[in-house]
Amino acid sequence: MWNSNTGIGQQQSTMPATSREIHEPGRRAVTAATGVGVQAVPGPHDDPDSDASAIERSWADPDVFAVLFNRYADDIHRYVARRLGTEAADDLMAETFVIAFQQRRRYDLARTHARPWLYGIVTNLVGQHRRAEARRLKALSRVAGTAPAESEPLEDRVAARVSAEGSRARLAGALAALPARNRDVLLLIAWGDLDYTEAAEALGVPVGTVRSRLHRARTGLRRALGGSDPAALHDETEETDRG
Repeated sequence: MWNSNTGIGQQQSTMPATSREIHEPGRRAVTAATGVGVQAVPGPHDDPDSDASAIERSWADPDVFAVLFNRYADDIHRYVARRLGTEAADDLMAETFVIAFQQRRRYDLARTHARPWLYGIVTNLVGQHRRAEARRLKALSRVAGTAPAESEPLEDRVAARVSAEGSRARLAGALAALPARNRDVLLLIAWGDLDYTEAAEALGVPVGTVRSRLHRARTGLRRALGGSDPAALHDETEETDRG
């Protein structure tokens, strides 16, 4: 459960209301020639249900930031667990939202959705654990076919299970061999369910760079897997371009 008072502390807005109307990002002050006054032109963050709106409101009321935690904490945890394991996911998910909370005043309110921003933060944190990720992937690559056939009553079920384990193990080994930046792009799209534009925003690179890194990652996987389509081996690597 999110609590802005836990390990973070509250930060109250000191910006006067009139100053905020004039200088608030995403709005512009319009004064009619007849002296009607100042009218706020709606910006993309004016949707009260948007992430940007919640972040903006959290400037004055930090507890509002819980909206983002409730929306995305499970997804962030799942993404990290796939890359580093459950124990690390607990810590990095929490750290992601601490960092996001601390940096919320620097968030670009023109960006309605905060998912890419959060995935960018957590991917940077994962980057501080590259060796742990490589060790985990290599360990997974060594566990293929460890289940004994006699432990299952149905031979066809055993065969399917061993085959699936073997595919996952080969895939883990292939992922471990990828350059880190290519692996980041592939897994943001496959496991984070980001599209190309969102992945580019998360990593702070052009969309063309995302496309080229993804192409190199998939080419490397196919080569390591003997020409097999990596998307066909396991649904966790299925890439979807929603952009």
